[in-house]
Amino acid sequence: MERLRCDWCESTNPTDANSCRSCGAPLHDAARVSDSGWREAPRIRDMTEIQFGQSALRVEGEIVPVAEIALVAGDSVFFEHHVLLWKDDAVPLSIMALQGGMKRAFAGMPFVISVAHGPGRIAFSRDATGEVVVLPLHPGMEVDAREHAFLLASHQVEYSFVRIQGLRNILFGGQGMFLDRFMAPREPGVLMLHGYGNVLERRLGPGESILLEPGALLYKDAAVTMNVEAVPGLATGLFGGVGMNLVRMTGPGRVGIQSMYVHHETE
Repeated sequence: MERLRCDWCESTNPTDANSCRSCGAPLHDAARVSDSGWREAPRIRDMTEIQFGQSALRVEGEIVPVAEIALVAGDSVFFEHHVLLWKDDAVPLSIMALQGGMKRAFAGMPFVISVAHGPGRIAFSRDATGEVVVLPLHPGMEVDAREHAFLLASHQVEYSFVRIQGLRNILFGGQGMFLDRFMAPREPGVLMLHGYGNVLERRLGPGESILLEPGALLYKDAAVTMNVEAVPGLATGLFGGVGMNLVRMTGPGRVGIQSMYVHHETE
């Protein structure tokens, strides 16, 4: 049977589908790619439906997108508690057990992760304009996301965090930079992120690298390495001792950036 391949997440879809059932990307729109290799995240159309497990996720609105989920019995999603918009009365909530709670609290990361269990409907949104990006995770895939970027992840996804050494005094005043890590160990799952402003992605080849302003990073494949580098020549003269630190991202793998950076205090 002939199928349509999604350019964004590489999932296959029925030929009569208008949007990808795994990530919501329009299937008949050409990818928008700059001369430097950055491609725009797909503009998920209002009321687009995405399937994960036996449940359905619908993206509503465009200025401040809402993720509304119809959970079936046995399915669940986890999320930072403050992104909950509304829920059916019958949808129970619980708390996910997390390791390293004190480290997370001092680093400004969420240290309370809530879980919603089906059946029933529940919706999520962040309180700022931007774009939502849906990243289907196939078994064995690992994705790292910056703090306070994820809206939700399905129960098939495992959640932990990693520390990126050398970023002290850039984001967390000496604590270093932590990234949320999401992995699908056995079954396909879904991860939904919110990027402030616009979201762009670039795929790096083995050994290929680029330099980013640290606040621009939204997500990366776990295989992409990060190293902090000081920009030479900015510590004297005109800048009077003001230095600049950038992050070198080295492939292979995807790197996603956001065009607007919002700093979150510890919540």
